[in-house]
Amino acid sequence: MTQTMAAPANPTAIERLWRDQHARGIILQLALALSLALFVAFIVSNTIANLQSAGLAAGYGFLDDTASFDINQRLIEYASTSTYGRAIVVGGLNTILVATLGIFAATIIGFTAGVLRLSNNFLISRLVAVYVEFTRNVPVLLQIIFWWVILLALPKVRDSLSIGDSIFLNNSGISTPAPVFLEGWGYVLIAIAVGLATTYALARWARKRQEATGQTFPVTVAGVALILGLPSIVFFAAGQPLDWNVPVANRFGRLRGGLTITPELVALWLALATYTGAFIAEIVRAGILSVSTGQTEAALALGLRAGLTTRKIVLPQALRVIIPPLTSQYLNLTKNSSLAVAIGYQDIVSIGDTVLNQSGQALEVISIFMVFYLTISLLTSAFMNWYNKHIALVER
Repeated sequence: MTQTMAAPANPTAIERLWRDQHARGIILQLALALSLALFVAFIVSNTIANLQSAGLAAGYGFLDDTASFDINQRLIEYASTSTYGRAIVVGGLNTILVATLGIFAATIIGFTAGVLRLSNNFLISRLVAVYVEFTRNVPVLLQIIFWWVILLALPKVRDSLSIGDSIFLNNSGISTPAPVFLEGWGYVLIAIAVGLATTYALARWARKRQEATGQTFPVTVAGVALILGLPSIVFFAAGQPLDWNVPVANRFGRLRGGLTITPELVALWLALATYTGAFIAEIVRAGILSVSTGQTEAALALGLRAGLTTRKIVLPQALRVIIPPLTSQYLNLTKNSSLAVAIGYQDIVSIGDTVLNQSGQALEVISIFMVFYLTISLLTSAFMNWYNKHIALVER
């Protein structure tokens, strides 16, 4: 007897969609994202309700209120009658300032120390090793306080240490001549921009020319002439549109005029630069050691000097190993700058704490902190990733 099997029913559109692995994955991800969004919405709604029941208004409208406090370190105009929003902007700029200075100095210190630690000179390599090991193993907060105490031990303002009657060192900071830009300075800035753009284009052309013909071009000499020479010519042609406001001591021993760099900024800069520089030195040392010794031996056999071999052969290859961990150190330096609150440097955290205490808007202020540091970190990572991709080996 023949048994007849029923034909399977046609699957519905939903069943076909669910059986598709790619479509099922998208559905599950959307469901997870929706669940997470609903959870966050519940937390935010509950928090706002609790704040309202406690008599605290949620939102960022408080940023338009008067700050009523002063800031001694600022890059833009600010007064005690300014708003909370402007105060936070001033603090953010102060954070960016110390982070930029720290990254610049830490890079120089780290690369120099990393190369010197591999030196054949026993004394130099040992001294650098002591610096690296000591600095890396002492908490950065203690180093910040150490440098701050050292700077506060300088003489009082009336007994300032003078360098050429134009630079004064005292426990209130470092007073230096401040530049005063006169009419015509804009032409000099344009000349600098033209010099930088032309040098960049010239470097790209020289590299392509060398790859095609093997002939080199003195890009460094031409770049210096364009970046320094062209603006200098424009500077003198425009009638030297630059003056200097030199600090002068009055009869009460106080300094008037000039630019004053607070000891808090200097202490934070030195601590972050030396601390991060020690970690960068180890990264650089590891990167150099990752390059095969055969590369160095081949270069020396061709008659290249040791310094030229390091700059032209070893470091370009080592950079591919150095850049990824170097990015992490730049991010750490930026975030470690928030320790400035310990010595009273008015960065975004210090000023934000004052705003928080006066306004009571804790969640809003903390969210501003988080968005600020997240933005700076993402921009730094994006630039370093671009540079890392730019110097990566390209297979042919």
